Amino acid sequence: MTTTTKALLEIDNVTKIFRNGGSTTHVLDRLSLTATEGDFVTVIGPSGCGKSTLLKIIAGLDTDYVGSVSIENRKVDRPSQEKGFIFQEHRLFPWLNVESNIAADLSLSKPEVRERVNELIKLVKLEGFEKAYPRQISGGMSQRVAIARALLRKPKVLLLDEPFGALDAFTRAHLQEALLDIWQKNRTTMVLVTHDIDEAVFLSSRVVVMDAKPGRIKSVIPIDLPYPRKRTGTAFQELRTHVLRSLEHEEIEETSYTI
Repeated sequence: MTTTTKALLEIDNVTKIFRNGGSTTHVLDRLSLTATEGDFVTVIGPSGCGKSTLLKIIAGLDTDYVGSVSIENRKVDRPSQEKGFIFQEHRLFPWLNVESNIAADLSLSKPEVRERVNELIKLVKLEGFEKAYPRQISGGMSQRVAIARALLRKPKVLLLDEPFGALDAFTRAHLQEALLDIWQKNRTTMVLVTHDIDEAVFLSSRVVVMDAKPGRIKSVIPIDLPYPRKRTGTAFQELRTHVLRSLEHEEIEETSYTI
């Protein structure tokens, strides 16, 4: 699928090979895709297809690969403020309270930092918990703190590596709603990795389906459902089935997509 909208994120012909002693593992193979500003793109595929590796490459955490990645035409070669990263574990500092965890290495005594932290606390709906410590809040609330911290420096792209995978079903559904609310208010470009087909269809504007060994793009499926979405509707179930069939299909048609 092509678009005339200017690309924000461009991944061009990326190949990744892990070498361990005399053995090699071909993780990603000639993977190309682009995302425009405000996209919500979900990458889904079997274990070992290179989803998390792809996120690390976009984040600049892994630079040992062939090909190129750029954001706003600037080559990605290291971690930077234009990329936020959220992991499955919230990774909060246990000795810091909520507002200090969001501020991270910035001082809350600075008015501009305090204003930004207060804005984010409202965005993730944690008013009243500013002084609470990680041990005093739930796992879902902790992930809200992690999302706020990742948004602190207003990244161009927010990368999410199965951020709700460790949560119970009820909390997961609640956090999915919260993430959509944040995305619709900020319009930060999101790239989410998940194993959950329902999550992919519920959240995304496009779903990238990958195949494994080596990791290649099998298809890109537009999710043309209006927000807010209902998980029980016929259209939702049809798209869910479409994604599932693409995951199960063995034939790879193309490896380059615009999304």
